[in-house]
Amino acid sequence: MTNPDLLLERLGERLGAVHILTGADDLAPHLAETRGLRRGHALAVVRPADTAEVAFVVRACAEAGVPIVAQGGNTGHVGGGLPQGGIVVSMARLNRLRAIDPLNASITVEAGMVLAEVQAAAEAAGMLFALSLASEGSCRIGGNLSTNAGGTAVLAYGNARDLVLGLEVVLADGRVWNGLKALRKDNAGYDLKHLFLGSEGTLGLITAAVLKLHPRPLSRAVAFVGLASAEAALDLFRDLRAEGGAALTAFEYIAPFGLEIVLRHRAGARRPLAGTHAAYALVEVSTTRPGEAAGAVLEAMLGRAHARGIVADAALAASEAQALAFWDLRESLSEVQKAEGGSIKHDVSVPLSRLPDFLGRATRACEAALPGLRVCAFGHFGDGNIHFNLSQPVGMERAAFLAQWERFNRIVHDIVHALEGSIAAEHGVGLLKREELARYADPVALDLMRRLKAALDPRDILNPGKVVPSEDPPGGNL
Repeated sequence: MTNPDLLLERLGERLGAVHILTGADDLAPHLAETRGLRRGHALAVVRPADTAEVAFVVRACAEAGVPIVAQGGNTGHVGGGLPQGGIVVSMARLNRLRAIDPLNASITVEAGMVLAEVQAAAEAAGMLFALSLASEGSCRIGGNLSTNAGGTAVLAYGNARDLVLGLEVVLADGRVWNGLKALRKDNAGYDLKHLFLGSEGTLGLITAAVLKLHPRPLSRAVAFVGLASAEAALDLFRDLRAEGGAALTAFEYIAPFGLEIVLRHRAGARRPLAGTHAAYALVEVSTTRPGEAAGAVLEAMLGRAHARGIVADAALAASEAQALAFWDLRESLSEVQKAEGGSIKHDVSVPLSRLPDFLGRATRACEAALPGLRVCAFGHFGDGNIHFNLSQPVGMERAAFLAQWERFNRIVHDIVHALEGSIAAEHGVGLLKREELARYADPVALDLMRRLKAALDPRDILNPGKVVPSEDPPGGNL
């Protein structure tokens, strides 16, 4: 490895010394993950201004044998952007809107644009960029793509992967792959962009992307629904999807404990329904048809579901402010959990038809394993993704509870695996789930992952130690 001081001097000569951060206060925001469970360390944070400077940084680090971790908004949940030495490449200055083409329904942006800024640019052109996350005011599009972010709009528009037409990527040797094509059909060889989408910066650094836009909805309606069970939620989803088709743009699930802690800790939160219920759903319907009122469509569908005995109670938002308040009950769930003490989190997915089975089995198993444990299950019911989070028993020490994370991984992930689901639905693998992946993934898939990593990053300098499991993980494969 080259003398680190010489490397930093070389980088400073190209980027400018002001964009080479080495002070403890400057480094600190880049060394802690969102959940505060672990910290990293790094030689420096560098802030390139464009793709050419990113390529220079990668090339210089490759020659010096110094690892690189790319960071966007640093809003991840699995330690994927946490440096374990080496250089942090901040994408914050690559924040330009390069082009927008409403007729082609595409927008070309740099990796450092904040997600909300991409949404706003699309809206200004009369279009919709559909990716929507609770952290959209701070997360950056490069991070969204490198983790294949999901969010609340997957049901109607797909994951981040489904919203990408083309990419620009800096490879491990500093070369730049220009795949910025705004085409819906292009079968000229392998579709290389999918190697980098969801790879968490382990195969290349995304510096720009061509993204798909959609027609902006002209009307939307939001309802908060009370249900007798998770099975009733599945019945409601089935009926709404059959009746509404593409107009059903969101179907979110909230367990009773989740709603209660939001009402307890979220300033201004109000109970959406008069009574209490065993399960809740937040439903959104949108339409792009002039003259069609989404509220009337949703009200009629819920009325029919109520007549069939599926819906116990429902409140249809009477204004945009009330619609936003309903959404805030869902979006603030992760934040308010902190007020209830330690939380062991699982981001999992199972086939939609098996969601009630998973929720029942996993809840019973976890509650039996630790009396007093409180299950906080919520998430994107319509696409099979549940955040199955566990809050510590009242009065238990936080550290003692979090020390049982591995134990509850076995309980929850074994059930997910038995139901042919995934232990990493939308947050990625990162550091937190790397060896979990080795336990559950197909051995051939693991071999292919290792071969791809070795082929594209033979020196293992791009986010080393993340995503791809070691050859011989503890416990082996199931």
